[in-house]
Amino acid sequence: MSKMKPDAPAATTVPLTPAIPARIVAALGLTQIIGYGTLYYSFSILAPGMASDLGLSVEQVFGVFSASLFVGGLSATFIGRWMDRFGAAMIMTVGSVLSALALLLCAWSPSIAVFAASVVLLEVASGMVQYQAAFATLVESRPRAAARSITYLTLIAGFASTLFWPIAANLREHFTWREIYVAYAVLNLLVCFPLHYRIMCGRGSEASALAREDREVVVGALPAEVRRRGLRLVSLAFALQGFALSAMLTHMVPMLGAIGFGTAAVVIGSLFGPAQVLSRLINMAFGKNVSPPALATLSAALIVTAVVILSLSGTWLPGAAAFAICLGLGSGINSIAQGSLPLWLFGSLGYGAITGRMAATRLAAGAVAPFVLSVLMERFGIDVALTVSALLGAVGVAAFVAVTAAAKRAAAVTP
Repeated sequence: MSKMKPDAPAATTVPLTPAIPARIVAALGLTQIIGYGTLYYSFSILAPGMASDLGLSVEQVFGVFSASLFVGGLSATFIGRWMDRFGAAMIMTVGSVLSALALLLCAWSPSIAVFAASVVLLEVASGMVQYQAAFATLVESRPRAAARSITYLTLIAGFASTLFWPIAANLREHFTWREIYVAYAVLNLLVCFPLHYRIMCGRGSEASALAREDREVVVGALPAEVRRRGLRLVSLAFALQGFALSAMLTHMVPMLGAIGFGTAAVVIGSLFGPAQVLSRLINMAFGKNVSPPALATLSAALIVTAVVILSLSGTWLPGAAAFAICLGLGSGINSIAQGSLPLWLFGSLGYGAITGRMAATRLAAGAVAPFVLSVLMERFGIDVALTVSALLGAVGVAAFVAVTAAAKRAAAVTP
């Protein structure tokens, strides 16, 4: 078994590695669209119906959702370890079944307690079928080809909100939220489960073939003595990005409305999605020679820039539009960096556990962000809330820069 350094920072010539089959990337892309669409994006559309049916306020329903996101974040560490032990494709296969069962349980829930438990189970299942698991599946398949495939995968999955927000809104006009969740359960069981199962079954024969071909293993750029510090810094950076993105996305439309844009707030907010997909298209076309640390730093810088622009531009319409576009560009690159940077820094061995630990801190920060920003805006005003978000984001940029510098120093002393 040969071991290869990541493409950067070391300037080495490596043998060409076969690309991950397009059918696998396409299959995972489809399951990501369904996974994010049914388990995440549709919730905000269906929440009013849930609240009315269960005798809750919409705020209470979102409170349950935020708590479930927090628990889901905590479970990411364990899920990452399971992926390393049993294989990411197997975890995704089991997760498809668990997603269907959780959706059915949610649709059936006769009480608030059962509803809350089922929503928590939904978020745990999400960690087994969404980006964290899909990235690990690609890394397990062909470590050195995974970074490029992650870009293609995020490009496909970027259409989840574009598709499922209108789908959920249209279905809501004709069916109850319970009936919609039953349909979503069937979708996970009849589409996602077979695709994940086929990928899992194909892993055995592929692994044998790769073993005969002297399979390459990516060795991380960080040496062993600084890996722990590097993991903490990168986890902190992604957590701060997750905080800023979650806070801005949750409050984007009402915040823009409160600033003074009124009904135009929805139009401005709609620029986020296309910008997110655009950033992935640009990276796919021109980002081949851009290192993962540079992508991560650029993503963090774009998010901070977006918040600063909104803070300074006031009611200036072009400024608000630039905010939404910069935030979308940063978010799109962030998804790619979440998969490629850990591989570059820490290598392919133990990838699931490493990304699981990162996801835990990122998702936990994202879960509390909407509440924290809401409190800041209510007590101190929008300007203070935006300033705090920008400062936290700047710390994230500094953390990415510090890790990149450590990797370069390690490369300089490596013979």
